[in-house]
Amino acid sequence: MTVNRRISIAPMMDWTDRHDRYFLRLISQHALLYTEMVTTGALIYGDAHRHLRYNNAEHPVALQLGGSNPDDLARACDIANGYGYDEINLNCGCPSDRVQNGAFGACLMATPDIVANCVRSMIAASDAPVTVKNRIGIDDQEDYPSLKRFVETVADAGCKTFIVHARKAWLNGLSPKENREVPPLKYDLVYQLKQELPELEIIINGGIKTLDETETHLAQVDGVMIGREAYQNPYILAGVDARFYGDDAPPRTRHQVVEAMLPYIETHLEEPHTMLGHVTRHMLGLFQGLRGAKQWRRYISENAHRKGADANVVREALALLAEQSDEALSA
Repeated sequence: MTVNRRISIAPMMDWTDRHDRYFLRLISQHALLYTEMVTTGALIYGDAHRHLRYNNAEHPVALQLGGSNPDDLARACDIANGYGYDEINLNCGCPSDRVQNGAFGACLMATPDIVANCVRSMIAASDAPVTVKNRIGIDDQEDYPSLKRFVETVADAGCKTFIVHARKAWLNGLSPKENREVPPLKYDLVYQLKQELPELEIIINGGIKTLDETETHLAQVDGVMIGREAYQNPYILAGVDARFYGDDAPPRTRHQVVEAMLPYIETHLEEPHTMLGHVTRHMLGLFQGLRGAKQWRRYISENAHRKGADANVVREALALLAEQSDEALSA
């Protein structure tokens, strides 16, 4: 199975759930989408179907796992096999306290041999390719030597794709939010990794906000993973398919994206214990930077969580934009 990772959307806790992925897929047909991180315990001891279900339209879609026990990760991969994900990714980059307490995420950067054992078990159990997402380092690790040592050790276990967030993670003293913003970006270390290990697929991540920046990075590495910008300004993805995949089919306009979401929303609301806001919270940034964007966000935010709220809230929010075209909105 071949997965094209030229452009991907980062796994983001509380953000890249199945509703967000369906929404993003309406904007780009080709970008690889990632789930939120799912722990091995949630799959082995919890409601695996709730965590793993997705709409087939989301393909290509990758599952990110959190864990550090090789046997548990193998069991999680075996469970995931029944869902047909296009890739299984191991999280070695999340710095949150909850993840550290579970001895996985970014703290695994200190134990490449453990990660290698995990990857070896995952590859043996998984029907899909196994990849790793990591930082350039943690705390006081040497910048490049420790990164290269980590990647080489894990690559020897069979992993050939590494998604590298080009910041260190500081496990003590910085919050998860600060760890996404405070440590300096060192893209040159990721470039050097690709230069010295050309046989590996190296994807760069961290602070990338425009498609021009994306193109610059692609001159040095194999792929680019876009994170928060793709959530806060999702229509950035409208230019991805033509520019990076050679697909000349015109992307949906913003209005067409909203119209395409309406049947999905109506189906979602037929499920038990669901609310309109579960879906619409991911759509708030669709008109980012355009006239009417504030009205769109406000109307949905104020009405989506009201009792009985349905797809008409979205229709009404769209009507506030006075049926202007995308071009008129940007005037």
